[in-house]
Amino acid sequence: MSQAIEAVSINIRARARQRDLIDQAAQRLGRSRSDFMLQAACDKAEDVLLDQAFFTVNAGTYAQLQKLLERPLPATDKLRRLLKTKAPWEK
Repeated sequence: MSQAIEAVSINIRARARQRDLIDQAAQRLGRSRSDFMLQAACDKAEDVLLDQAFFTVNAGTYAQLQKLLERPLPATDKLRRLLKTKAPWEK
């Protein structure tokens, strides 16, 4: 037997500047303000919870991870170009 999913309201106050910024981003993605805000909030909530998760591995797996971290991949032309490119907000 499946249960109906109950929709609930979440109300927040924002400054006009914040609302306009959210609306602009939502519009660029072709989404509603509510959909955009809910997805952004859920993404952040998942990040917070995952950042606080504790993972355990055996000594062999940990040694493999340490080995990979100590041996970074070689730089390529593509990576060098990427690192020299200014971020869109820096232009």
